[in-house]
Formats: sequence, C-alpha cells, structure tokens
Amino acid sequence: MNSPVTRSAHHDDATGVPDDPVATTSALARIDFGVAVPALLLILGIAAWAMFGRDSFDVASTSSFSWLVNDMGWAFILMATVFFFVMFGIAFSRYGHIKLGRDDEKPEFSTPSWVAMMFAAGMGIGLLFYGPYEPLYHYREGVPGHAKHEVGTAFATTLLHWGPVAWATYAIVGVTIAYGTFRLGRPQLISAACIPLIGERRANGWLGKLIDIAAIFVTVFGTAMSLGLGAGQIAAGLTAVGWIDGTTVTVMLGAIGVLAVAYLASAMSGVARGVQWLSNTNMLLAGAVAVFILVFGPTVAILNTIPTAAGSFLDQAFEMLGRSAGSVDGTAGEWMGSWTIFYWAWWVSWTPFVGMFLARISRGRTIREFTVGIVIVPTVLVLVWFAIFGGTTIQMERSGDSVWGDGSPEAMLFNMLGELPFPGVVSVIVVVLLATFFITTADSASTVMGTMSQRGRVNPTPWVTGIWGLMTTIIASVLLLSGGTDILNSLQTIIIVAGAPFLLVVIALMLSLAVAVQEDPMFLEEKEARKAYVRLLREQRNRERRGVIDDSAHSGSITADAPEDLAKKWG
Repeated sequence: MNSPVTRSAHHDDATGVPDDPVATTSALARIDFGVAVPALLLILGIAAWAMFGRDSFDVASTSSFSWLVNDMGWAFILMATVFFFVMFGIAFSRYGHIKLGRDDEKPEFSTPSWVAMMFAAGMGIGLLFYGPYEPLYHYREGVPGHAKHEVGTAFATTLLHWGPVAWATYAIVGVTIAYGTFRLGRPQLISAACIPLIGERRANGWLGKLIDIAAIFVTVFGTAMSLGLGAGQIAAGLTAVGWIDGTTVTVMLGAIGVLAVAYLASAMSGVARGVQWLSNTNMLLAGAVAVFILVFGPTVAILNTIPTAAGSFLDQAFEMLGRSAGSVDGTAGEWMGSWTIFYWAWWVSWTPFVGMFLARISRGRTIREFTVGIVIVPTVLVLVWFAIFGGTTIQMERSGDSVWGDGSPEAMLFNMLGELPFPGVVSVIVVVLLATFFITTADSASTVMGTMSQRGRVNPTPWVTGIWGLMTTIIASVLLLSGGTDILNSLQTIIIVAGAPFLLVVIALMLSLAVAVQEDPMFLEEKEARKAYVRLLREQRNRERRGVIDDSAHSGSITADAPEDLAKKWG
C-alpha cells in the first residue's frame, strides 16, 4: 500500500487529470507563514486569555454562547438538514459516478481499513463517552415536547445527533476536498476546494488564507474538545479499577501529557503506518467490548432496542429536524444549546479535520460510494453501538440497578461495566481503547493541520505536525483548567463559540461542489460530443433538404459518421 506522495506524477490521457496532484505540487510543500503564523498566534492568544483573564473570558464566551443559541441556532439546524439532502442529491444524481481521482483509479485503502479509519477519526472518543450516557439522559429527563421514560424518543434523539445528518456534514466537506485534490489536481486545502465558488485569485489571496486560518483554528478547538472528554473518562476508568483515588484536573492533565507523546510519535509516522494500524486496533477493541456487553448484558433488551431505535428515528426525524429554541412555547432553548445545537457546532468544528482526513483516505472512490460509505455505514454502526451501550444502561435503570450515580457522564461507562462480569479486566481494556482513540484523533488532526499550514502537502513535515499537536495539547489543557471538573459544560460552551463562524465555510464548500461537478471533465467531454453530434445531424438534414444525398446514404450516415456510443445514446 503506497502513500500518495511516493507515486510518480503523470497525467491521465483520457481526462487530463493529474495522476497524483500532490506529487506535482512539491514546490508548495514549504510552510505558508501567512496561514501558520496568524493561526498560531490566535490559538496562543485564546489560550493566554483563558488562563490569565479567566473572568473576562468566561463572560465573553458565555455571552457569545447565549447569543448563538438563542439568535443563530436556527442556522445550524437548517443547514444540517440542507447538507444531508444536498449530499444525497448529488450522490444519487448522474454526478454520483464521478471518481475522486482518475476514471480508472482504484481505491488506495481496502474497504475495511477505510471504514475503520473514518469511524475512528470521526467519532471514536465521543461514542465511548456518550454511548451509555446520552440515551439514558434522554430517557430519564425527557426531550422538549416529550415525556420522560420514552425509550423510542431517547434513541431517536441520540441518532439524530450521531447518525446520518452528522456524517453528511462531514461528507460534504470531505468529498469537496477530495474532488478538488484528486480529480482536479488542486492543493489539499479548504481554500482550494472553494475555488469553484470564489475563484482562484481570491482562493490564493487574503480570503483563501482567512479560510485556512479558520480551518486550523476550529480544528484545534474541536479536537481539544474530544481530548478533554477522553482525559476525563480515562481518569474515571483509572479510578474504577483502583489505580488512582479519584478524578481530578491534575490526573486529567497527566493523561493528556502521557498520551501526547504517543500521538505525536504516531502522527509523525504517516497515515499508512500510524493512523491505519491504530484505527484497525481501535475497531477490534471496540468490537470486542461491544460483543462482550451484548453477550453478558441484557441481550434481549439490546436486540429489541435496535428496531425500536431505527423506527423511532424514522418516525420522528422531521419533528426533530424542525425543533429549535422557539419550540415548546419557547422553552427548548436551554436544552437545544446543551444538545442539538452543541452537536451541530461540534461537527462543524470537526469538518476541516475529519473532512480533509476522509478526503485523504478516499482517493479512487466514486462520489456515490463515498457518500454511502461515509453516511450509511457509520450510521448503522452508530445505531448498533448505542443500542448496546444505551440499551444496557436503560435496562439497568428500569430493573432498579441504575448506573446514573451522581450523573457524571465520565464515570457512567465504568459504572455500567461494574454491573457486568469481569469488571476489572474489561475496564482496563476500555481504558486502553480510550487511549488509542485519543491517539488516533489527535494523530489525524495534527497531520491535517500540518497539511493546511504547508499549502496542501499531503505528508507534512514531521516537526510541523508536532507543533500543531502541541497546540492541541495546550488548548485541551487550558480548557480543563478553566472548566475545572465540570468538563462537559465548559467544553460545550467553547466549542459552539469557536465552531460557529466556520459554518459559513462549510456552506461555501457545499456550493463549490454543486458548481464543480457540473463542469467535470467527463461531462464537458460529453457536452462537446453531444454538440458535435447535433451539429452533424443538422448538417445531414440540411443536405437532405437540398437533395444532396439519396435514400441509401441516408439510412446509414448517422452511425457511419457519429461515434457508435453517441449514436446509441442520443440517436
């Protein structure tokens, strides 16, 4: 399996598309200081403000959060739905069979490795954190417009947040980047992917740099959110197995520090050797844990949950997509900020990192294959995952063996494992799984930020990757210090504020894709062939009118002069 950067560069004779656009742009590998330096200063400035001006930082972030949820939450809700329908509209239109690469190109990674990498990079830590917690929360507390203890509603809401709508947001960014990079030979940059909409001159100018700076900025904060959740849950796991006395900020910072060394080493090893190996390991461990819970947990209840969850999601989909801060007589705002709007902002903040990473591993697949693989396959896995973890905690709640405890989401997974056989051994395995998800997430994000700061270089310089990994570590540590042990609330506030402006960029990418596929080389050739055929047919009819050709010539002239395939298609 070759890394893209190791291949030779040549052009495909049929389409003119570069065989390897990355290799043809080796001169662009130098650092773009117009992007890297402002992004670095902005991130360090935010970190310093959060550390040394905590009161003013809290006031500013809380005020921004309230404004975004109450006044701009509708934009997140509306666009999440639009992304989903546009993505599937393009995928199942005539543009769906366009290759993300040459017309004859094969996928670089096998399908199992491809699924493993996209799943681990897309949601790994979050699934372990929210798997046993979110369905149980909605079951216990209810959702706006619904009563408590509605199992179907609890799972429908969870699948709204983690299912096809979320993955379609990733897909719209990933496919736009992959199309521009591997089909058209452009640098692997968010700004370059926007060329069909803003033009090449603006993409290479100040507007393009601003887009790439914003992409790095939200990637750092989106990744820091996941690392903060992972550190808190690792600390809870170490407490559960008796290795430490309790979860403290110091313990969480220690976990981040130790794992930072591992993920920096992994990131510097490259995608094929680092992320692929760890992602496959993640999937094996996650699958083993899920099967263990399925077998030793409430098996029948879990299996019953799968059709209940799927059916309830389909039944309530439009109701949930239309829910906003003004729903339920204007009382849904606080809940929306803690759940749906938070998730949409979180996924938007992850789109530069996950989208670019998905693009990087999806070369050679069609737009339709990309969409089905990125949206449908993870959704099915998410459905089964939440049915196993959430179905178990809800069944325990019903039977009087509640794992809710003090409501701490960090500890809930280990509370659940404590009610099953072999709690110590399985808890250790889960801590290892959290660590590998932690490493994979930070590994992928660091590599992608290196790419964005080096003008689209697919394999960025190791020390550049290391700097961005260090920045992510610093931000995650600062967020933990500023939020104390109330990890979730502080991280939710920051991620909505940091991710909101990037929604505009995702909209621009969606429009760029819609424009670009209409001008794809394959369709341009078809358009020119169609014009030539119509012109030939018109000339033939003119000759007939003038009596230039006889009946025998007329019977075979179209297929004789026009290409056979075009005659069949348009004749």
